[in-house]
Amino acid sequence: MAEPVYRASEFVARTFLRLTGSRVTYLGDENVPAQGGCVVAINHTSYIDWALAALAFRRPGGRRVRPMVKIELQQVKIVGFMMKHNKAIPVDRSAGADAYAAAVERLREGEAVAVFPEATISRSFELKDFKSGAARMAIEADVPIVPIVVWGSQRIWTKGLPRQIGRKKVPITVAIGPQLQPLPDVTGTTELLHEAMTSLLHQVQQNYSHPTGENWVPHRLGGTAPTLQEAAQMDADDAARAAGRKSQRPRSG
Repeated sequence: MAEPVYRASEFVARTFLRLTGSRVTYLGDENVPAQGGCVVAINHTSYIDWALAALAFRRPGGRRVRPMVKIELQQVKIVGFMMKHNKAIPVDRSAGADAYAAAVERLREGEAVAVFPEATISRSFELKDFKSGAARMAIEADVPIVPIVVWGSQRIWTKGLPRQIGRKKVPITVAIGPQLQPLPDVTGTTELLHEAMTSLLHQVQQNYSHPTGENWVPHRLGGTAPTLQEAAQMDADDAARAAGRKSQRPRSG
């Protein structure tokens, strides 16, 4: 199928990258399966990660990625339109069974379904603990997992830092790792995926310049980004504030 909205979305993403002057390096094209269902697991450091991963996946064989996206984004009209026509899978975090079932069905139909195993953006720019969804879907649908690491995008647009949308010529690396065959158990598969993505992330970082003291550079590499522990506390504080605001809203009816 032609899917004109998907093609338009790709055009918008590429135009955005050109306008910012971003230099994107794609690695591991040979690891994209030519056909068949697969779980595409992406690290999460910015608001543009899934688009970059989708562009990388499209390059070698024209494959499209169906992302799992939180349902709240449908309230933004243009985003809702793109989600619908790009066959994204909306996720209601308070009741995720329907989204999970839809994702497994898509995988069995031969689609590439994209997920963020960390669920939310990592403020430390390190890999957080993974949720089990990617592993569970791969096991149930009997498909491989394709790990993807995006690095450098946090310099453009991420949580808690000023946006750098202007022509900053930010280098970005998108690396596709070897396919992982799921193990029989969810815990083992999740650990295998975390190890593979950690290794891939560190490989990418070895060939990327990380100036000391920059706020987008992980603490481990000499930057001022929060540590994993500090970032976890920030996330917990945000969640508590959100819960407080929700409890104060007047109830309808």
